[in-house]
Amino acid sequence: MASISHNRVVSLLVLLCSAACAVSIDVEYCKKNANYPVKVSGVDISPYPITRGEQTTFNISAFTGDEISAGKLIIDVNYFFFHVDHEEIDLCKETSCPVTTGDFVLSHQQTLPSVTPPGSYTLTMNIKGDDGKLLTCITFGFSIGFMADSGNLISEK
Repeated sequence: MASISHNRVVSLLVLLCSAACAVSIDVEYCKKNANYPVKVSGVDISPYPITRGEQTTFNISAFTGDEISAGKLIIDVNYFFFHVDHEEIDLCKETSCPVTTGDFVLSHQQTLPSVTPPGSYTLTMNIKGDDGKLLTCITFGFSIGFMADSGNLISEK
């Protein structure tokens, strides 16, 4: 029987985790024919599926043709058809401001409570400039896994 080196096992685990622990999510614009000033090319979620009680990072890749000095993200989340969350976040807390012309990334981190129901969710995100003008509106689905943090489930005796 051939032996597998420790380095090969670690490499294989890293490869599997990178494939299973992060995923790029397809996004749709809220209005299909709208010409938003900010174009979103994708959302990366890590880890995925989202695990309750653990920090999750949403990296939103976008492009702007105009500098954005300030603004806000407005995030609404639905669980099936039930509205379950609303947040308004300073744009400059999620990326460096001013946002210069070209590609940029918004990075949002969230830890969901361990009591969050598992299943399918839909997130809608609006980005508004400091003048209140709508810069983009996207929506995408994501899943919250059925597994909770095992550290919360095991009690020491």
